[in-house]
Amino acid sequence: MRIIRGLRGLKHPIKASAVTIGSFDGVHIGHKKIIGSVVACARRKGIEAVVVTFDPHPSKVLSPSKNAPSLISLEHRLDLFKRLGVDTTVVINFAKPFARMSPESFVRKILIDSLGARFIFTGENFYFGNSASAGCRALNKIAGPYGVKVTSVSPVKVSGETVSSSLIRKYIISGELEKARRFLGRPVSILGTVIPGARFARTLGYPTANINPHHEVIPPTGVYAVKVCLGKVLRGGVLNIGKRPTFYAPRDEEPDIEAHIFDFKSKIYGKEIEVYFIRKIRDEKRFRGAEDLVRQIKKDTGLALQMMKNMIPYQNNKLRKGKV
Repeated sequence: MRIIRGLRGLKHPIKASAVTIGSFDGVHIGHKKIIGSVVACARRKGIEAVVVTFDPHPSKVLSPSKNAPSLISLEHRLDLFKRLGVDTTVVINFAKPFARMSPESFVRKILIDSLGARFIFTGENFYFGNSASAGCRALNKIAGPYGVKVTSVSPVKVSGETVSSSLIRKYIISGELEKARRFLGRPVSILGTVIPGARFARTLGYPTANINPHHEVIPPTGVYAVKVCLGKVLRGGVLNIGKRPTFYAPRDEEPDIEAHIFDFKSKIYGKEIEVYFIRKIRDEKRFRGAEDLVRQIKKDTGLALQMMKNMIPYQNNKLRKGKV
């Protein structure tokens, strides 16, 4: 997938494309329905499948006091677009000057002149232009005279609830990972960079990968059975989110995220890994000392192995199963 960061990065206009526009935070099953329509149309017509997305999220600029954390980072979003078959993603820097652009200018200058839009797909609640003043009807009215077909894709419902990023965010934060999984269409996961840690877990015989999650929404503190994607291989593991109360006094800073990957000893500092949450094992707790903690880790490992038996999280057909 080609990634174009800013319209200035587009050296030559795209000749013809099917396009969708949005933040697509989480890339949930509602987003997949829209993007899937774009990709299917592009394949039928022999044109490019294009996603226009924004960074930062528009809410960070337009309503900073109400801003909620992103479900996933931009890099995570881009990876998911690629898996869905998108040919080109244009990342627009969302700043106030862009937000003030008129609906007519956005459609003509960006979608048609630069991106060669012949087909545009949006969600029913799509709004754009200065102060988000235009919706699907306005888009159709502006783009129609240029011969562009606009399609509004109906929302997806699960158990009577409309799938939305805000609802998924609530489920993840409250620890309702199964509900979040149903809305995402895949297990809850975080994409992050492995960073150096205190290396204390190594002295206990359970070395861990400390993860910086790129400001993604994370589940509550606790111990989880996880699958870790390293390259194209999935490996089992246990992950702790918390402040390690057995050896450290309570702190106000963000909780640490560290994963012990089964049968894995390679150094992966600086590497990006994706961690899929399979199931929560227990809450974080304070133990009397190292021996009690090691005994509990052994129990956690055994439970994780049981939970993950025959459970391979969705990713794509190119992945192969590694050791659990």
